[in-house]
Amino acid sequence: MILYHGTNQDIESIDLTKGLRHKDFGMGFYLTPDKATATRMAEKKARLFKGTATLITYELDEEAMQSDLKIKVFPEKACVEWLLFVDANRDRKNVEPIHDFDIVIGPIANDGVVLQLTNYREGIYSPEEVAKLLQDRYLDQQYYFGTERALRFLHKTSVEIL
Repeated sequence: MILYHGTNQDIESIDLTKGLRHKDFGMGFYLTPDKATATRMAEKKARLFKGTATLITYELDEEAMQSDLKIKVFPEKACVEWLLFVDANRDRKNVEPIHDFDIVIGPIANDGVVLQLTNYREGIYSPEEVAKLLQDRYLDQQYYFGTERALRFLHKTSVEIL
């Protein structure tokens, strides 16, 4: 499977400690199967943090899915379990990781999702109501790699300066 990482510079080797802790699935390395999504992320990172918009292509060894890795796969559409998982990972009160998955696959919490997460946190909507509100919205997919064991199945194939 081909996955893409959009960034503002080439990455020689993946360093899991450089990720931000309070992302959708926690501190780790994120990729997407959608080239356009990764391209937008590369352009955004270059704009925000300087550097050059860079698209890095990786191949995920299919054996990873049959290995002994601990993998969590969420549905492609928003669901209550995914919403609560993302909310817990993004909660800055959680100083320790909330899970021990090697790989997590699921929707990206874009700006519209973050708005609804805020509505949930403020008690405006229940998790079920938020998931229902997001059901008809297309959410790009992401692959999170959180351990060195998982990274063994990921192989860099190309780097494209955008």
